[in-house]
Amino acid sequence: MVRTRVLVADDLSSVLSAVAALLPESFDLVGMVSDGRSALDTTLALKPDVVVLDVSMPEMNGIEVARELTKQHSKAKIVFLTVHEDSDILATCLAAGGLGYVVKLLMDSDLIPAMNEALAGRIFVSRLSYRQDTP
Repeated sequence: MVRTRVLVADDLSSVLSAVAALLPESFDLVGMVSDGRSALDTTLALKPDVVVLDVSMPEMNGIEVARELTKQHSKAKIVFLTVHEDSDILATCLAAGGLGYVVKLLMDSDLIPAMNEALAGRIFVSRLSYRQDTP
């Protein structure tokens, strides 16, 4: 059985550890990095099947990384992992080449389905819970 190769980029070590713990045996974690520049360089060097990118990271944000990966003709499927429940950021992430948009609060239930959908070429978006102050 061929294992899916995954790179995870997030500036919080607790998130990196949590994602690593969620990956089933069918996924092979090939790298964990904590900034956007490292995410770009490591993705181009290791050529993972899936890249899980935090939106907000130092050096380059995840959206910039995704755009550059697209320019470099990377075949990696991109899944964004973020605290942002924002439709404008979601649209920007999808336009940058993302196939997944997972809210960190829903990571336990949504990350693996998002990765599987991305591998199948389909879009997955966590249910966004907009907090509105209207009565």
